Amino acid sequence: MPTAPAREQADLDVHALAKALLLPRAIEEKMLRLIRQGRISKWFSSYGQEAISVGAAWALRSDDYLLPMHRNLGVWTTRGVPLRPLFCQLMGKEGGFTKGRDRTFHFGLPDRHIIGMISHMAAMLPVACGLGQAAQYRDDDFIALAFTGEGGSREGDFHEALNLAAVWELPVVFVVENNGYGLSTPAGEALPVDDVAEAGAGYGIPSDTVDGNDVFAVIENVQKAARYVRSGRGPALLEMKTFRVRGHEEASGTAYVPDEMIDAWKEKDPIDRFAKRVQQEGGLDTAALDAIRDELATQVDKAAEYALSQPSVQSTPQAERNDVYATAPPLPEDGPEGGSSEQRFIDAISDGLRQAMDADEDVLLMGQDIAEYGGVFKVTEGFLDRFGPQRVRNTPIIESGAIGAALGLAIEGLKPVVEMQYADFITCGFNQIVNNLAKTHYRWGQPVGVTIRAPFGGGVGAGPFHSQSMEAWFAHVPGLKVVVPSTPRDAKGLLMTALDDPNPTLFFEHKKLYRSLKGDVPDAPYKLPLGEARVARGGTDATIVTYGLGVQWALEEARHQAEENGVSVAVIDLRTLLPWDRATVRRSLVQTHRLLVLHEATRTGGFGAELAASVAEEFFTLLDAPPTRVAAEDLPVPFSRSLEKDIFSAQNKLRPALEQLLAF
Repeated sequence: MPTAPAREQADLDVHALAKALLLPRAIEEKMLRLIRQGRISKWFSSYGQEAISVGAAWALRSDDYLLPMHRNLGVWTTRGVPLRPLFCQLMGKEGGFTKGRDRTFHFGLPDRHIIGMISHMAAMLPVACGLGQAAQYRDDDFIALAFTGEGGSREGDFHEALNLAAVWELPVVFVVENNGYGLSTPAGEALPVDDVAEAGAGYGIPSDTVDGNDVFAVIENVQKAARYVRSGRGPALLEMKTFRVRGHEEASGTAYVPDEMIDAWKEKDPIDRFAKRVQQEGGLDTAALDAIRDELATQVDKAAEYALSQPSVQSTPQAERNDVYATAPPLPEDGPEGGSSEQRFIDAISDGLRQAMDADEDVLLMGQDIAEYGGVFKVTEGFLDRFGPQRVRNTPIIESGAIGAALGLAIEGLKPVVEMQYADFITCGFNQIVNNLAKTHYRWGQPVGVTIRAPFGGGVGAGPFHSQSMEAWFAHVPGLKVVVPSTPRDAKGLLMTALDDPNPTLFFEHKKLYRSLKGDVPDAPYKLPLGEARVARGGTDATIVTYGLGVQWALEEARHQAEENGVSVAVIDLRTLLPWDRATVRRSLVQTHRLLVLHEATRTGGFGAELAASVAEEFFTLLDAPPTRVAAEDLPVPFSRSLEKDIFSAQNKLRPALEQLLAF
């Protein structure tokens, strides 16, 4: 998109600004009429708050990113988003931007440099950090401006984003739209201070409180903040004081707001204030303003009526499924050339990361202690010297902030890799993963090439907060890919594939395998397909389907059964849980007719339940016995190694369960 200089106060085209400010008000008035007529059922109004959105969008360049919220209609209209598809989007009709998959402003228009919200407050602020990081990394001078409400300023993502932007001196402007109420809760009951702008001092960020109902003040202050952050000195924080004169959404009303408060703020209406000023200064007279209002009302009426006449969105199950994931690039048909060497599991992962970063400058690493220290497990040891501090970055302790920033980087086409120090800590970034990363492509078609590396699993005496196997939590989320390698060769090849995949991938690495398992690994870069299982051992009497550390347990048990009992047990290594390979499992069951599902995670709700249920539904006629599940006890992982091994672990349960299955 071509860039243009910011429009300074002295250069204001008052006629164009009047149109920009009056257009969202014309849409508001039309939507409120439609609500009263019963022709639409829901509307999140920005009535009386238009100056903030319009002023912010007006002040920035067209290549600067805007990340709006519920009440920022003026961002979209000021950026010139066409009215017909915009109304179709607002009304959930055919012809909107998200194919009926998301509401109002929950989407992005990359060609307009607008990245819309999700419903979780402040979740987009870390995304703005990632966009700013992309500008910084590429030595570009676009910036990102992200909105949140005063209620959202209580969320952890607000503080994580401010902290990250300040530490990394990112070109981000944070705008807090303080409209007095979080749904029905007055700001005074949620905030210990009158001015959210005071938060800036805690992070060393310059901040100002702005009259958000004065469009000229908004423009002036956003231009000032934009100049500051564009200069490379770090982020800025602006608090825009305004008021929500309508309900949180129209159905909720405003009965909880004192009438005198609404009346007082109506006197500060941004449209009236703008009109009064331009009339006093001779920029526009009443007739000119009325003519603009009439022109816009006609345009809005036609666009709204057009949208209302459009059919509801229609689709098919297959079409919807097709859009959950972005299309991954094809893998090379030939395997790697050259020799191979024996490597530990951890060395294979390091090797894959290193070769990917050598080949592609778009691959960036972020995580706690990954730079000078090399990570808790030393996977990235030496990477800082090799690739530099812009590509290997220590983050503060901000899992959610780091993952949100990775989304911003991915929107800009980079390939971020976020290391969780321990997979257990992924809970602190859960919302960003399951609601932001996972759903973005389905909602508005944006590829999200983010890889999250997560050291997981037990067997090392690390206790309940450093030993969990939580892969099943994420296998329930459409849009994610979940990978669990069990060999050094698979670890390298699957990781290199994940780094090039345009979808968010959780890459679970078993801590116990890091230094205990060795295997033959090609020296050259190579890729292995996601979603394809590996036949770790053939067999005819029973099939064990497993992944991760369970593969080693299963192979050990299969050897025992062959040597001691003459039983032939097949072992299928899933490698990828989402999506998982039904075809390979079926082929094995055609030979064995017996299924045992094994995993290290606790039993109830584990991924094995999904697999066993799917096999029972789809391949029931192949089975000679009920599917058997072997999993850990439904307990937190105990610290004592004896308790973990003798009571908690699934390993000791495997042999009796398998022999019972074989005897059925």
